[in-house]
Amino acid sequence: MSRRPDLLNSPIRPTLVRMTIPMMLGIVSLMLFNLADIWFVAQLGTEPMAALAFTFPVSFSVVSLAIGLGIGTSATLARLIGSGSTEGAARLATDNLLLTVLLMAVVGVAGQFLTDPVFRLMGAAPELMPLIDAYMQIWFAGSVFLVLNMVCNSTFRASGDTRLSATIMLISSLLNILLDPLLIFGWGPVPALGIQGAAIASVIAWATTTLIALHLLYHRKGMLMLQRPQLGRLLDNWRKVLSISLPAALSNMMTPLANGILTAMVAVHGAEAVAAFGAGARIESLSLLVCLALSMTLPPFISQNLGAQKLARVGAAYRGAVRFALVWQLVIFALLVAISGPVSRLFSDDENVAHWLQLWLVIVPAGFGFQATTFLSASSFNALHQPMRAMRISLFRLFILYVPLAWLGNYLYDLKGMFIALVIANALTALMASVWIRGYLNKLSQKKVKIS
Repeated sequence: MSRRPDLLNSPIRPTLVRMTIPMMLGIVSLMLFNLADIWFVAQLGTEPMAALAFTFPVSFSVVSLAIGLGIGTSATLARLIGSGSTEGAARLATDNLLLTVLLMAVVGVAGQFLTDPVFRLMGAAPELMPLIDAYMQIWFAGSVFLVLNMVCNSTFRASGDTRLSATIMLISSLLNILLDPLLIFGWGPVPALGIQGAAIASVIAWATTTLIALHLLYHRKGMLMLQRPQLGRLLDNWRKVLSISLPAALSNMMTPLANGILTAMVAVHGAEAVAAFGAGARIESLSLLVCLALSMTLPPFISQNLGAQKLARVGAAYRGAVRFALVWQLVIFALLVAISGPVSRLFSDDENVAHWLQLWLVIVPAGFGFQATTFLSASSFNALHQPMRAMRISLFRLFILYVPLAWLGNYLYDLKGMFIALVIANALTALMASVWIRGYLNKLSQKKVKIS
């Protein structure tokens, strides 16, 4: 078995930095993966692009399941590794991959039968259905590799190895970018497959990198066991993973639902406001990139130290991550305010779109530090094996504060009031989440809870 990064004894800040930088590159590569699909399919015309847009909510639901399984994998494995149970970690990793295959076999088969009724219910026009069917039949058939890929990457991260995880993401993205034009437009003996080619390219990229990941898990990490599993232990391991994975998956699904409600609020101000709000969402994802990467590397650190009962390191890592997030996002906010004019005009020549986007840029990013604190707190609760607390944070933020305050601000002061309300909602949620998790950590330290 290869030597793993020492998350239990190495200095906290340099360790998290070394883990986070590769994850930033990995996240960027995932963004490029999706952008390649959109860009190349857009060259086929409006109808294929519209068909691909219709697939996003359905594919995001499967991705949310994958993210949930990844969170459950990382939390359970890292805790076992931290407690010194190397064999138990390998057994759980193996059982977890079997669970993933079985779940995705059900999802893949169900998807073949549900594609038509689901997309017709979503309002897809009859002329788009052949394109959607051509794409989704292949996508569902290969989705097992997408989810296996993400679970394998979570296994790497659980051991503290974010470089391998990021490398797998990068290879997958590069393969997709290379295969997209070849299979969509054709070349030489390769026929032009249109939107179906985009799905095939994605599946080939996922399948290839999944095989690479499985090879590395077995030969380099020693995290796979080929012995026949014991039924009782198998079911117990599945229960441990799913107890964290299912709430995490549901939490991920809440975000697009809330964003859909916010978009409907913005829509009353016209198409230009919606366009600006959509552009703002893309700027938001880039602005939070560093903290998002940190939210993927902090949990393995916390879970391993939880397993080793080093709660002082858990608290120090969480506090340090939050301090960094607040300072870093404040710098990003100041930068966005300084360049708000040029950036808003870069996105659109329409004066109304540029006006609304500039207003967004000088208000909403003020809450990004609080937003980062919130998702760092939620991911830390998942790492502490408290998934329901993590889900309550998401529910509280989105449906107790975010949506209601946005509606009130929009009602009283139009979009400016709505944007200010979003900052207030993020600030209140961050305060609540931070107090809650610090209180929980203090309680753990006082009780000296035995980690089993």
